Amino acid sequence: MTHRPVNTDAFYIELDTERRIRHRNKLHYRFNHWPIWIFVFFIAPGPLTFDLFEHGFDRRMVIWLGCVLAGTAIAGLRGKLPGCEAAPYIIRFTEDRPNPLYRRVCYTTAWGEVVAFAVLNIAGLTYALLTGEWRLKQMYEAAYFPIAGTMWTLGAFGLLPRVKASTKGEGHERRYFYGSVWAVAIAQPILWILWKVLPHTRTGDAIKLAAFIGVLAIVGQLSRRGVLPRTRPIVPGEWAVSD
Repeated sequence: MTHRPVNTDAFYIELDTERRIRHRNKLHYRFNHWPIWIFVFFIAPGPLTFDLFEHGFDRRMVIWLGCVLAGTAIAGLRGKLPGCEAAPYIIRFTEDRPNPLYRRVCYTTAWGEVVAFAVLNIAGLTYALLTGEWRLKQMYEAAYFPIAGTMWTLGAFGLLPRVKASTKGEGHERRYFYGSVWAVAIAQPILWILWKVLPHTRTGDAIKLAAFIGVLAIVGQLSRRGVLPRTRPIVPGEWAVSD
């Protein structure tokens, strides 16, 4: 017997029928997902996050963090955060099930941040390289919410991976989501380190821009090939009898 051919760029695939099925989520598994969503919602107001990295915590951030902690704690205890459910919602990543509102809200929020941070960092670095002036803070203040808001609107209409009305495409859609998250999550701290150690010159800005785009491209390619965690396509575990 042979597997049914799968059209994918990934080096590896997973069959949904070969994945171990959990009938409940252990307490530590649920608790470990809570900080993820604390972080996602805490950085949602991008200009505030920019101020955090520029100046450190202030009263606004403490208040906002308190609101996020309370909101995510209540949602997590009620099983309304992805990964914090008492039992896994998605058993087979290829089955057609309604996508709950809380999943759509959480992943839509994350999509807006991933795209906005990546676009604005590239724009800010490019502007600095061309003009010799830094306007990244002004860009965040003017453009963060329009960019993130556009993604949030697309998510509200179910036009982004993992936020559609059905979970039928989850086996592939999660690849795009995690690939994007890995790329930005790795490139962002590298850029922050380079910001600290390199001089604020055009040469330094060119290195920062090249490094940031390079990391995005490399991690994106690794994700496309299914090398990074949760980026392998999950396909129906059907078998075809060879004649």
